[in-house]
Amino acid sequence: MPALPVSVTAPKYVTVADAIEEQISTGKWDGGRMPSVRGIASEHAVSVVTASRALQVLRDKGLIQTIERSGCFRVPPPSAERWAVCLRLTPGPWQGANISIVRAGFESLARRQPMHLDFEAFTLDVDLTPASAEAAALAAQSHEVQGVFLLPGRACETEARSEEAFLSGCHKAGLPVILIERNLRGRDQMPTVDLVGLDDVGGAAALTRHLYATGRKRVGVVVASPTSTHNDRLAGYLYAVQSARLAVGKASDLNECVIRQPADLPTKEAFTAVADAVVRKKLDGVVCYSDYMALALIHELLQRGLKVPKDVAVAGFDDLPIGDLFAPGLTTFDYPAERVAEQAVRLMRERLKEPHRSPVRVIVPGRMIVRGSTVSADFEGA
Repeated sequence: MPALPVSVTAPKYVTVADAIEEQISTGKWDGGRMPSVRGIASEHAVSVVTASRALQVLRDKGLIQTIERSGCFRVPPPSAERWAVCLRLTPGPWQGANISIVRAGFESLARRQPMHLDFEAFTLDVDLTPASAEAAALAAQSHEVQGVFLLPGRACETEARSEEAFLSGCHKAGLPVILIERNLRGRDQMPTVDLVGLDDVGGAAALTRHLYATGRKRVGVVVASPTSTHNDRLAGYLYAVQSARLAVGKASDLNECVIRQPADLPTKEAFTAVADAVVRKKLDGVVCYSDYMALALIHELLQRGLKVPKDVAVAGFDDLPIGDLFAPGLTTFDYPAERVAEQAVRLMRERLKEPHRSPVRVIVPGRMIVRGSTVSADFEGA
């Protein structure tokens, strides 16, 4: 009598992985968050261990990825849009934190929308020429890059010239570029390409009004590089000072005080020079162009025996993580990184549809976060 065929049953975790892979093939979770391990276990009536092994099968196949402290996400399909992201930030102790915030905004958006992000597609060397930039743009297009998001540098004119060459080369190659956060250094005119940035005018005005509301009388602002970001923050500060003066009347002693961080000094010496100016001008409130400048100023003021915020209230921009870690915390205007990325991608898609339309500038609103660097624990004002 012939032996009966042996039925081989696949392990349960493989069956679960196959079911999820089938769902992925139909477009489910494209670019988005996958269910948690417990969610998969519940949906397929298996143990958490089995669900975890099923996810590992999908990771091994390159279908999903795990982001630490965020969960599992579907890897975008090959047909998804592909963008290059080029971030140029001033070298320094906080460069990594700033890059992380901007990059995280794009990465977070990519988890909600199917897209591929290439952060290494371009190297903007200081000797970049329009011809070499065009060649690089054509090479990127051959790898299916459809557009570039560029955060320009602000450190020096050499960087600005290489970025001019980059824009020229991309234009000749027909590769659209969207500027992130600011225009090129030293250029006061409207951008020649689309730009998405923070509401720097409104942010600086809000911080300045906040300092006046806490009872400050001599409020100053610290700016540095000749970029649109710093110009707009200066404009917002000056507007708020003028508005406060008009509200008080002709007898007002509210006057503007602009401190420019010296560009010809090493970083530590430049911070010292700014603190010296704050003390010399007897300021009791300061709006700084960034959180790292604000934190450096606080450090310098404390070394001089001044108390923050009792003697001098200090506020910054960007809401870097370190600003919420030290006591008493740094008042700041946050950088809405994911919303900036979302608007930038929206503009890019529109630019691809209408390549010859005039450049536009989109301003993304942020929010002021009040912490102990401007408000004492017993403060009860506005």
